[in-house]
Amino acid sequence: MELTSAKKRVVVTGIGIVSPVGNNRESTWRAIVNGESGIRKITHFDTKDCTTQIAGEVKNFNPCFILETPLYPRGKKGEALIQPISQRDQKRMDRFIHLAVAASVEAYADSGIDHFRDQMDPEMVGVNIGVGMGGLPAMEEAHQTLLTKGFRRITPYFIPQVIANLAAGHVSIILNTQNINYCSVSACASSAHSIGESFRIIQRGDASVMIAGGTEAVVCALSIGGFAVMRALSTRNEMPEKASRPFDSDRDGFVLAEGAASLILEEYEFAKNRGAKIYAELCGYGASSDAFHITHPMEEGDGGYRAMKLALKESGLSPSDANYVNAHGTSTPLGDIQESKAIARLLWEAKNLHVSSTKSMTGHMLGAAGAVESAFSVLAIRDGIVPPTINLENIDPACADSGLNFTPNIAIRKKVELAMSNSFGFGGTNVSLAYRAL
Repeated sequence: MELTSAKKRVVVTGIGIVSPVGNNRESTWRAIVNGESGIRKITHFDTKDCTTQIAGEVKNFNPCFILETPLYPRGKKGEALIQPISQRDQKRMDRFIHLAVAASVEAYADSGIDHFRDQMDPEMVGVNIGVGMGGLPAMEEAHQTLLTKGFRRITPYFIPQVIANLAAGHVSIILNTQNINYCSVSACASSAHSIGESFRIIQRGDASVMIAGGTEAVVCALSIGGFAVMRALSTRNEMPEKASRPFDSDRDGFVLAEGAASLILEEYEFAKNRGAKIYAELCGYGASSDAFHITHPMEEGDGGYRAMKLALKESGLSPSDANYVNAHGTSTPLGDIQESKAIARLLWEAKNLHVSSTKSMTGHMLGAAGAVESAFSVLAIRDGIVPPTINLENIDPACADSGLNFTPNIAIRKKVELAMSNSFGFGGTNVSLAYRAL
């Protein structure tokens, strides 16, 4: 007798976001819908000798925040979680970990799953937080200490501060997740891979709940300087809010940003049985490799096209069902054109399709981008609002040739049944995630 095992369905039940336009989910989403830019002059370090002096920094963020309502991730008999990061623990983490904890705790609280921890086996809850570059600011500081004071003065917290998977590690400890504790690292596709691979874990029944997302905080001299000498960054220093302009003829590079987002993914029947609030169903995950060049996309955006095609195929829906694509759309001369071609090639049958790049407002959060933009895609489904691409004043003719509607400057109210979120990274790695309304 042949044994078969149907894939389990996966839904989104919680969302947490920390971004350049807001320090929580709703303030961030409100700013995105209103077309507000979070790009400003850099405050984290002195930029006077740098060609790029702007970035999307997270503003007024307190790592040692206090929860409005205590959580009980170890059940009611366990200790109440009131302050996820203490003053003492703050020193043991670099900024990317602070942001990850804040976003993950918000998503966890939003899901309502804390009320059921007494009935849940913690071994059925896992975490996967993607990180692109890890603790680069702490590396800078430790290296300076090494040069000026010697190796004996390096903080003993240095190694735990910088290791990429320590974001997931801290989230796992704080929220008592005893299933897989993992970190996807694939440049700007890191957190999209984290969500996709978490999706697979639940699909095959290895976990009931996954905290999946990404984080990045590398607005520092070494990172800005490195991207600047590659001529990858915008130098529109006197007009920061206008600097990130995907698909626009006058774009001159991306704007580096920091932030984090986490989604609570649950097996559908598990979520339904506990009466969970369900935002949307994660119904498709496609991943591909260009196998072409470490920074340049393939002609016609073929790698991204194949990732999108796989995600759409798994969803069981047709190209004509797509309502919205949250594009990777980094505001780079070549990438925007090739992604436009890929979207148009796959979704040419879609009626009233809207495409937008929310990086026009947030900047590019590297390893966190896929999770933040997945959150925006899900919120678009929840509220029936497609966020805009701001600063889109003169569409690049090569992008315009795609015939796509890039949702210039003003959000559109419409019912969103199927949203796709694209994330492409250095090394030729591509991810597309498909979400549908329930």
